[in-house]
Amino acid sequence: MARVRYIGAEPVTVPELGSRTVQPDEIVEVPDQRFEGYVCQPSAWEGIEEPKDDKPSAKKTTPVAKAATGSKEG
Repeated sequence: MARVRYIGAEPVTVPELGSRTVQPDEIVEVPDQRFEGYVCQPSAWEGIEEPKDDKPSAKKTTPVAKAATGSKEG
């Protein structure tokens, strides 16, 4: 889950968060896939923690592949 801060002047009800009322300067968790929908409104929302990248990194598999080819040599 990503996190955003509401920077508006008045409390706001957010239907996407179960009709929760969010107070000014309150930090709330939002679904990762909806993070951009909040931070694209800079007069109301500020990004605090961006979504985590769930995609596996190619760098994680590269050393294993190199080790496998390295063991065949010699």
